[in-house]
Amino acid sequence: MNWLLTILGIMALIVLHELGHFAVAKAVGMRVERFSLFFPPKLVGIKRGETEYMVGAIPLGGYVKITGMNPEEVESLPPEVARRAYYAQVPWKRIVVILAGPGVNLLIAFVLFWSVLFAGSMNGAITLEGVNPDIQTLKPATTAVGAVERGMPAAGTLRPGDRIVAVDGRPVTVRAAVEAISSHRCAGVAVEGCRGRTPAIVTVRRAGRVVRLSIVPRYNTEARRMLLGFQFAVPVRSFGVLAAAGASAGEMWAMTTQTFSGLAKALTSSKQRSQISSIVGISQVTEQAVAAGPGRALVVIGYVSLVLAVLNLLPFLPLDGGHVLWAVAEKLRGRRVSLTAMWRFSSVGIALLLFLVVSGFSNDIGRLGG
Repeated sequence: MNWLLTILGIMALIVLHELGHFAVAKAVGMRVERFSLFFPPKLVGIKRGETEYMVGAIPLGGYVKITGMNPEEVESLPPEVARRAYYAQVPWKRIVVILAGPGVNLLIAFVLFWSVLFAGSMNGAITLEGVNPDIQTLKPATTAVGAVERGMPAAGTLRPGDRIVAVDGRPVTVRAAVEAISSHRCAGVAVEGCRGRTPAIVTVRRAGRVVRLSIVPRYNTEARRMLLGFQFAVPVRSFGVLAAAGASAGEMWAMTTQTFSGLAKALTSSKQRSQISSIVGISQVTEQAVAAGPGRALVVIGYVSLVLAVLNLLPFLPLDGGHVLWAVAEKLRGRRVSLTAMWRFSSVGIALLLFLVVSGFSNDIGRLGG
């Protein structure tokens, strides 16, 4: 079920991106020949009016085919078709059509981040603060118990909402409580699940009363310390409409700069390059986020949407940023740039991007193969 939701989420991002191009192209009078989810060869398709709607066999994206996106094509078109071709339009119309796709993805990311913060989602807030610690989505931790793990020593003894005031007779902060519990030693060799020699005496304030509890900790090899099996509550900050909007914009800026700096470093650093993922790895991360809960899932899907927008805005054809670059250049020069010059400039960038894509697939194959 999680994988199905993941695939549907990624497909929705692609469809909405292309729908942005499609809707604005239609609005400014351009002729749209095809709206496709995924790339050819075609699996299924249906034609409505002048536009064919299809699903391709290669799940690496999608596209909208607007008549005359090759400037040399316009001259060979019938006059009634040529006047609605992409390169027959003034530069501003071409720019708004191209920016509509990434714009939709930026809007999706903003709305998802805003929703998570405004709703006060714990998983979502933790994920956002992990990406950008400069934006505080969480309040300072308190000694209140947030959750108790099943099958652990604290189960049935500690309760969510208990406020720990002392451990082994000493007043504690969160850090001091962890250290006090960790100071207990196993009755024998420190192996997974071994019981402590002595119980931890935990004093809590519960419903206005002070209660003393005796709980024997167990050793956890992953944490490398003794545990009772509970988590401290980490309250989420309360975000109003405007505060959530400001924090979401800050998160998007941080993620964008991290994406660009990561791509730049990946070209020169093998260590950074080994962390790149393809659509396979992205799908795995998204599936894990979906399994972790709706808050984290929304943040990860928002991040994927943001990256989709950022990568599409790189100034190389056939990416959206390449079309915007040459439309702006035409406006500034007062005349069209030759197709040869466009592709000569773009070839270097596309080669670098293909290098990163191949690296991403190689990394994912290596991870899947162990």
